[in-house]
Amino acid sequence: MTERGAPTLEVAGLVVRYGGVVALDDVSMRIEPGEVVGIIGPNGAGKTTLFNAVCGFVRPHAGRIDYRGDPLLGTAPHRLARLGIARTLQGLGLWPGLTVMENVVAGSTRRPGLLSSVLALPQADRLESELAAKAREILDRLGIASYAGAYPGTLPYGVQKRVIIARALMAAPSLLLLDEPASGLSARDIDELAGLIKQLRSRMSVAVVDDRVTVLNLGRVIASGTPKEIQNNPQVATAYLGEDVTPEASSGA
Repeated sequence: MTERGAPTLEVAGLVVRYGGVVALDDVSMRIEPGEVVGIIGPNGAGKTTLFNAVCGFVRPHAGRIDYRGDPLLGTAPHRLARLGIARTLQGLGLWPGLTVMENVVAGSTRRPGLLSSVLALPQADRLESELAAKAREILDRLGIASYAGAYPGTLPYGVQKRVIIARALMAAPSLLLLDEPASGLSARDIDELAGLIKQLRSRMSVAVVDDRVTVLNLGRVIASGTPKEIQNNPQVATAYLGEDVTPEASSGA
């Protein structure tokens, strides 16, 4: 039974090893309902490994993961969308042979039955119409409805990024995991992405860089706080710059 007031996601004491390499070492974090939480760190810090553990692609050696108060470990990845967890990948992952509309509809957890589709029964047609209407609403909300009939390969990179977010939103998640959503985007696209994420927080929790930041380095949490606190944290500066920086020097940069 889900506890009243439980965080959307709670990770405690998570340990992941690949052979002799420790990818995550006693990692803990919480994401509250409607909260935007950032997880940042240099390459190899363990960010994607953490997401993979939450999504069931990696089996932790120790620790626990709870979703809305219930254990998540052991849940098959294909069941996550029905639970309310959606994730975008580092790459685009769009199907080039499908239109934008078809790519987005594919993110829904609702499907017409095989027999209904084969026989073209009315209920299958109704569901397909409902899914198309929902997809168009999401595309419109993201400002890319005009691309509904286009194929991914013909679109600007920033638009493709919005399409993968639209596909994730088709599952109506309560937890959205955005894996490097700003990579490869222009400054303008990043500003628009930030605005979009602020809108999403009214309906779901989002894991991405924004209000509160959790910093990983060498598989361990080295800092957690607001972006300003993280900016002034000497351990974060050391992880990124490879040199010791005092809080005074960092704040004056």
